[in-house]
Amino acid sequence: MKVILGLSGGVDSSVALKILKDEGYDVEAMFMRNWDSATNNDILGNPDIEDDVCPQEKDYQDALRVSEQLGIKLNRIDFIEEYWNTVFKYFLDEYKKGRTPNPDIMCNKYIKFNAFLKHAENLGAEYIAMGHYARVRHDRDKSYLLRGVDSNKDQTYFLCMITQNQLRHALFPIGHLTKPEVRKIAKEANLYTAEKKDSTGICFIGERNFKKFLQNYLPAQPGNMVTLDGKIIGRHDGLMYYTIGQRKGLGIGGSNEFENAAWFVCGKDLNKNELLIGQGHDSEYLISNNCIASECNWITDMPIENKTYQAKFRYRQNDNDVKIKFLDGNKIQVFYPQGIRAVTPGQAVVLYDGEICLGGALIDEVYFNEEKRRY
Repeated sequence: MKVILGLSGGVDSSVALKILKDEGYDVEAMFMRNWDSATNNDILGNPDIEDDVCPQEKDYQDALRVSEQLGIKLNRIDFIEEYWNTVFKYFLDEYKKGRTPNPDIMCNKYIKFNAFLKHAENLGAEYIAMGHYARVRHDRDKSYLLRGVDSNKDQTYFLCMITQNQLRHALFPIGHLTKPEVRKIAKEANLYTAEKKDSTGICFIGERNFKKFLQNYLPAQPGNMVTLDGKIIGRHDGLMYYTIGQRKGLGIGGSNEFENAAWFVCGKDLNKNELLIGQGHDSEYLISNNCIASECNWITDMPIENKTYQAKFRYRQNDNDVKIKFLDGNKIQVFYPQGIRAVTPGQAVVLYDGEICLGGALIDEVYFNEEKRRY
């Protein structure tokens, strides 16, 4: 059985490759190049943007060393145009709307489990594999996406938009391992990436300043920071730079007019270009108990109305008990009467039935009872 694994140049995919080889698969690796500043800036029509942010060549060299260590062929493929059209344009459009996008979800949907899968099939592969902390159970008629054993690293949240057909052709070789176990395997095998630091943040931004990067592609529109009762207390640099529940970076000093408590982003008014802020981590306005989400994707089985499921509204969040109601237009209303802080438009709500990830939807509107939050 031929399997092609996405080798990123990190320790997780390196160990996944070793496991596949040890298990006797006919395995090849493939390095995806998804971002190129010069090419993307030409597409945008602004070749003067200084934006050399993604160290992909170093990652490719690391991937090449690991594949040579293991004696496995490494293919290299460019998905730059596909990534721009399906992930980065979505990323920019969401910020224009004042939302907080999740490009990793779209990268899995359109690149790793679509463009990559098609290319792998053209190379004769029956399955693709990724170094995600997730598991899959292939039954005769259906495949089920299961949480990774390491609850701190579980990445099923980011896989909520893949399809049954994509999952049917997928393997996750390290999903049954914890991160320390992965590191141990890499060290014992003397893999080149054994001590490599985990990548963080969004690939195409890398280690650079997020605000500076975004300014290259979206014009900033500064405006007023306004308290929930309408008092102007400062200036913001542009609504796109802030997310619901954010504390850092507001630049609000002490004032005799207000209590000595931390300030948080509580909402956005796009029409007035105002950033709504309030005091206290658990500010009443940050709490909601239902939301409406669209673009629903159910990987295996559709959820059932009025049944209690577990949900995550952001990565690494603890499970929350929820119930859902189906709405017209491939939408759901999600109910969580216990109240949850900072449920954010643009992020995904991902549903679980125990260990099984059912899929998810993108959050559009957030409410407390019938009062819509200005998120």
